[in-house]
Amino acid sequence: MKTHLRAEDAIAAIQSNQRVFAQGAAATPTRLLDGLAAQAGRLKNVELVHLHTIGTSKYADPAVADSFKVSAFFIGANLRQKLNPGQVDYIPCFLSEIPQLFRSGRFPLDVALIHVSPPDQHGYCTLGTSVDIARAAIDVAKVVIAQINPRMPRVHGDGFIHISRIDHAIEVDDPLPEEIATLPGDIEKAIAHHVASLIDDGSTLQMGIGNIPDAVLGVLKDRRHLGIHSEMWSDGALELLRSGAVDNSLKKVHPGKTVSGFVMGSKKLYDFIHDNPSVVQLDIGYVNDAANIARNPKVVAINSAVEIDLTGQVCADSIGTRIISGAGGQMDFMRGASLSPGGKPIIALPSRTKSGSSRIVPTLRLGAGVVTTRAHVHYVITEYGVADLYGKNLAQRAKALLSIAHPADRDQLQRSWRDLYCKGP
Repeated sequence: MKTHLRAEDAIAAIQSNQRVFAQGAAATPTRLLDGLAAQAGRLKNVELVHLHTIGTSKYADPAVADSFKVSAFFIGANLRQKLNPGQVDYIPCFLSEIPQLFRSGRFPLDVALIHVSPPDQHGYCTLGTSVDIARAAIDVAKVVIAQINPRMPRVHGDGFIHISRIDHAIEVDDPLPEEIATLPGDIEKAIAHHVASLIDDGSTLQMGIGNIPDAVLGVLKDRRHLGIHSEMWSDGALELLRSGAVDNSLKKVHPGKTVSGFVMGSKKLYDFIHDNPSVVQLDIGYVNDAANIARNPKVVAINSAVEIDLTGQVCADSIGTRIISGAGGQMDFMRGASLSPGGKPIIALPSRTKSGSSRIVPTLRLGAGVVTTRAHVHYVITEYGVADLYGKNLAQRAKALLSIAHPADRDQLQRSWRDLYCKGP
């Protein structure tokens, strides 16, 4: 390994026309990415590949379009205003399938940029807060460039990488980015009450980040023997671990362990996972494999949506044609939960957007993507209740969804349903 004082010197190993992977979320190698952007003058047609990253994403600015292209599996907040097919674009792919996409050779990687904990006495660093697709990326990349940070937690699982596998490195001492949850409002609390009514003792939980998941987790402290097997988790789950509500004792896959692909949250969360043998971060191809998810009992998968139509089609990655996130692992866990003994796949969303339009719609917007098909949807929850769509025909589904729409929207939705779907011969 060659250690460099400046990111620009470590990045010198990257050449024009190469494909470069960057680790994401709290492990985004910001120093390396900024160093790469600073070398736009010498580089042409470098393709950056990643999940959601955190930071300024200078490499995606229009001014460096000749130097860098972006192919993202998930569009984070730092890219949403920069989307421009041809320069900054989106790759629809189930999260569970990305590692195999890399390992199969169909999507070769030249370089991997990673953010790791310092080597231990045996020379092993870890991928810290984000193993997810980074494990597969460093397995196949020809060159690995790392920023080594003493503030990155040492995390057990699949994220170990020996120092000899790292070709170039810089040493940094930077705090990790934190995601601090805001207090849930009345709507989130009402949704959480309905979701919690479906969660029994001994359930295995999958949840994301945000007000709704945190609100749900906040009302589960009276449950016992809960488990966590999730693509990610955050501070809401940390409180359940500390209270003893989550002990992972009844899981069939890694019993006794909190399993995920990455974490994102506060410093107290990062401190908790540091060298904690009860927490493992694993390759996302394994974590999100529906067969592995389904082996656990009573899997409750809690996911959200941008909108859902009256037949149950779920759009979760776009507003019309405008991509705002990604397919992620929603379908992986919706399917895995449905196959789990006693499992419950849930789509939870407010009945209305912040601007006051209904999230339950007659048809999805023009150009909207179907992330979860109507055949995969079971439970849909808003602040107005629970709609169980499993085994119901289209008319029954529409009736159930109308019952949980905002009361002021129900008449218009009913009229739209009749106009669109109830035309006679």
